[in-house]
Amino acid sequence: YDSVALNSDVELGGTDQKFNLLVGRNLQRESNQEPQVVITTPLLEGLDGVQKMSKSLGNYIGIDESPWEMFGKIMSLSDDLMWRYYELLTDSTTGEIEAMKTSGENPRNLKVNLAKLIIKDFHSFEKANEAEDEFNRRFVKKEIPDEIEETQIAAGNYKLVDLLVQTNLVASKGEARRLIEQSGVKIGGEKISNVQAEIELKDEVLLQVGKRKFLRVKGS
Repeated sequence: YDSVALNSDVELGGTDQKFNLLVGRNLQRESNQEPQVVITTPLLEGLDGVQKMSKSLGNYIGIDESPWEMFGKIMSLSDDLMWRYYELLTDSTTGEIEAMKTSGENPRNLKVNLAKLIIKDFHSFEKANEAEDEFNRRFVKKEIPDEIEETQIAAGNYKLVDLLVQTNLVASKGEARRLIEQSGVKIGGEKISNVQAEIELKDEVLLQVGKRKFLRVKGS
């Protein structure tokens, strides 16, 4: 009924909203209004390449995320899905995209270019270049990032599972256990695979979850 209330001339929506948009036209006719023009846009698949991008599904790139987070997520795209993002999220023409497809260029380099194009729209080219440097430092050179977030909690003995939840590195104990079992958690650069592991927090420990999350935890 929004179409009637606004007496809208044009309404935009994803292809999944086509039915609702057309119902709006019908309601406008019944209200003696000129039916709105309906323009639909393709749905963007999320990072999984299957379902539409959604925060609730966890397969999204947030427009308010840091350049580094955006860069890392874009680099995780499959080679096929990369082209969909070029088509829907950049100003690249069909001809330019086809030329890239047939160029023989390493897909990694094409993803770097894609990441920079997207990041500059929400941040800047400078931030995009910094994100690339940070990515190379962590994954190509496998170095610890220069800037790591810090938090302070009471000194003492902690189960690793509890510590990961308390510091918001994971959302639940179940997720913490799964990541530990999959060797996705490091303490001071050392992989931890024992879900029963405990930490004696005195001064400071460096926690790493996955490839992109780092946190310095200081005992007080």
